[in-house]
Amino acid sequence: MFWQKSKKTEDAPDQSEKEMGFLDHIEELRWHVIRASIGVLIFAIISLVYQKEVFENIIFAPLKPSFATYKFLCWVSDVTCFTPPNIPIITRELGEQFFMGLTVSIYLGIIASFPYIFYEFWKFISPGLYASEKKIANRLIGVTSILFIVGVLFGYYIIAPFAITYLGSYSVGVEAVTSPTLSSYINYMTMFTIPTGIAFELPIIIYFLAKIGIVGPKLLRRFRKEAFLIIFVIAAIITPPDALTQILIGLPVYGLYEISIFVAARVYKETEESPNP
Repeated sequence: MFWQKSKKTEDAPDQSEKEMGFLDHIEELRWHVIRASIGVLIFAIISLVYQKEVFENIIFAPLKPSFATYKFLCWVSDVTCFTPPNIPIITRELGEQFFMGLTVSIYLGIIASFPYIFYEFWKFISPGLYASEKKIANRLIGVTSILFIVGVLFGYYIIAPFAITYLGSYSVGVEAVTSPTLSSYINYMTMFTIPTGIAFELPIIIYFLAKIGIVGPKLLRRFRKEAFLIIFVIAAIITPPDALTQILIGLPVYGLYEISIFVAARVYKETEESPNP
């Protein structure tokens, strides 16, 4: 466990960290936040410099029949083949394009710098960990980053194309024409990607909760049905109101829940095998 006191002295947390006062911790955290913010700012500026290319090749790409997902599904078979409808993106406010350009740059900055953000978080908590725990946490930096990026890519390449096609094709009558504003489109694309990246962090969250003894494999197994229901309710909230898109996000996240049970079981086993205080 994180707080076991029976480990060898060389495995103990840094004594200097224990002697730091509350204000010292706040000051240390402030610098970690500043460095992480600088990382976000650098990638945001790069995105802003190449704004036209970013919008053309990334943001608006799911609106085009040449998008990788549509081409792949059409390559698989005629049954799975579909393409997005023609959806004109409009702006209604004078500064909408400017502010949406800034917003997209910041979001891309956060996504691109996520590994560094987590690294700074890790550097803040690492002095309070044992040497054996630091080795585990070092590996978690890579795993956490990979899971987040995979979740974002899953939302971008899987959820977004299906959702855009469904919402863009849906109509309540001939008098209604789908012409979303730029801000509306950006908000939906954000909803499809960043929350999905966060949802893919479930095994890591469960790992830490199991480490500090809040959850265990028995508890997770007992609430399987409730977890299944909650996951699909959340999927229904963050996705368009069609069953296919909800399934596309609900099933992978529930699969991660099952993986989390395995992770919690491993942590529980390691705790049982470790020497008692």
